[in-house]
Amino acid sequence: MKRFGGAAKLSLQDPYQNSASTTPLEDGLVAARNALLSTQKDDGHWCFPLEADCTIPAEYVLMMHFMDDVDVDLEIRIAQFIREKQDSSHGGWPLYYGGDFDLSCTVKAYYALKIVGDAPDAPHMKRARAAILKHGGAARANVFTRILLAMYGQIPWRGVPFVPVEIILLPRWFPFHLSKIAYWSRTVTIPLSILCSLKARAANPRKVHIRELFTVAPEDERNYFPVRTRLNRLFLMLERSASIFEPFIPQGLRRHAIRRAERWIVERLNGDSGLGGIFPAIVNAGEALALLGYPYEHPYREQCRDALRGLLVDEGERVWCQPCVSPVWDTVLTCLALQEEAGADQKPIRKALDWLIPHQILDAPADWQEEHPDLPGGGWAFQYANPHYPDLDDTAAVAWSLHQADPEAYRESIARAADWLAGMQSRNGGFAAFDTNNTYYYLNEIPFADHGALLDPPTSDVTARCTGFLALCGESRHRDAVERGLAYLFREQESTGAWFGRWGSNYIYGTWSVLEAFRLAGLDTNHLAIRRAVQWLKSVQRDDGGWGESNGSYAEPQKAGQFERSTSFQTAWALLGLMAAGEGNSDEVRRGIEYLLREQSGDGLWYEPWFTAPGFPRVFYLKYYGYSKYFPLWALTRFHAMTRKSSA
Repeated sequence: MKRFGGAAKLSLQDPYQNSASTTPLEDGLVAARNALLSTQKDDGHWCFPLEADCTIPAEYVLMMHFMDDVDVDLEIRIAQFIREKQDSSHGGWPLYYGGDFDLSCTVKAYYALKIVGDAPDAPHMKRARAAILKHGGAARANVFTRILLAMYGQIPWRGVPFVPVEIILLPRWFPFHLSKIAYWSRTVTIPLSILCSLKARAANPRKVHIRELFTVAPEDERNYFPVRTRLNRLFLMLERSASIFEPFIPQGLRRHAIRRAERWIVERLNGDSGLGGIFPAIVNAGEALALLGYPYEHPYREQCRDALRGLLVDEGERVWCQPCVSPVWDTVLTCLALQEEAGADQKPIRKALDWLIPHQILDAPADWQEEHPDLPGGGWAFQYANPHYPDLDDTAAVAWSLHQADPEAYRESIARAADWLAGMQSRNGGFAAFDTNNTYYYLNEIPFADHGALLDPPTSDVTARCTGFLALCGESRHRDAVERGLAYLFREQESTGAWFGRWGSNYIYGTWSVLEAFRLAGLDTNHLAIRRAVQWLKSVQRDDGGWGESNGSYAEPQKAGQFERSTSFQTAWALLGLMAAGEGNSDEVRRGIEYLLREQSGDGLWYEPWFTAPGFPRVFYLKYYGYSKYFPLWALTRFHAMTRKSSA
């Protein structure tokens, strides 16, 4: 594809002396801004695709066959997408572009392709099967994959953890309680507990099996529960013992628990945005409602189907499914990028912010109220609708953008957001994505939690966004929250000078987030924490002037800031972090800007295949298509504004 910026060297001074001419930087900015504005929806918001690994499209196919509600044309086109994502180097499917083989993803992808009609002796299927068997076979897949296999009759139910629906009746003081796990775990687990308790069985109309993916007899339960730690061994013993007594659970108690779980699901169905706004929860809810006897035409089941259809991305010959949608996040980050230009046209920004205002969640019932019954609402969700689960990160970013646009016009929304965020601060001074004090780490050792993502503890990136906004807001009633947030961030700095990035890949994202918060808080750029972070960012700059970091750094922290090549979004994060730290005139920043201009495409935007963020580190990753669009623009615009100011 034709590149826009060429290889021209930048000058911090000369380009702005002659207003009659333009520079590569100015040309690149205009092209990027116009291209981004052209993607704005008629009502003012932005929403870019959000891709995950092939687990999601494979589960969509398997869901259709579970329900015996098969759209043949759709499954053929989803299968085409899955085939194209197979990795030629190892024969299986990775969790992110260019990643290593993942057993669970590959098992689901293979099953989906076989159930669509791919012959087991087809070359791509033989490669996938060999890779699965090489890694221990389907018995070694993760918990969620094994539950799906149990519902398809491929393994016995004793090969999955005991997930009784009665967990919804447990008291808050019990070691396991719904309030002690993350929102995404709650919305997935409750409908799943119905499926597990009633031993759901897939319709599987074509009677397709995958016995060829096992290296040992699927009936041997010893293959399903490898011991990870001593605590895990203890929980496994307790769980296996408890499962023995399941036949003795009184039927009246089970019916009561099922009714409670059913009411819980129905209350949170969330219209055509679906339960929790996330694919796994929506699928489980739809299947659970069917199992409970709701007819196909029932409005609740129709809501689930509509929500799932809304996640599909139709590219003609191929279709794929998103794990969720990101309209609020994409809209506010685009606004923040556009706001960096002091003289920018405010109409598209105000139109976007005005779209966001009615999406603020003020008085709707929500799970977080169980911990904070007297705290007024004021958050925003990540999706179009998810009132039970507003997102602190989105809320802080939206309120930040509103404050920059017009603090008086948006005063009420800003104040409600600030008070809600301050009230959601955890005891350690940090902020989590959805919950407060969700730090029951022992729960990650239960057999059901082999993915290690059961919880939503505070993280540096979310804490940075919340603390930075509260500092910018400048209300005296939030001073203590800001000080505690800053103290948390100082404690979380790595020995290298970087910060871990929970919701963006990885240390480059975390470090930018924190440095931006320090800028908003007015911290002296000579502060030791800032200087250490600057030194680390400069040390990991690549020879081409950009920055890059593999998602492999989540499993191997020594890979922090390292990758086979630079990426536009990570380069933008590094540049924004350095400029927030007062390094706008540095050679490193200049070289990073040159890299972005060289990589800019002829249409003004940036394109690359790399995944940009974890859903859950080590087990689930995402590609935000918008990150390669608005983050580079944000960095270029800030640099442009800084250099104009220095040359004035």
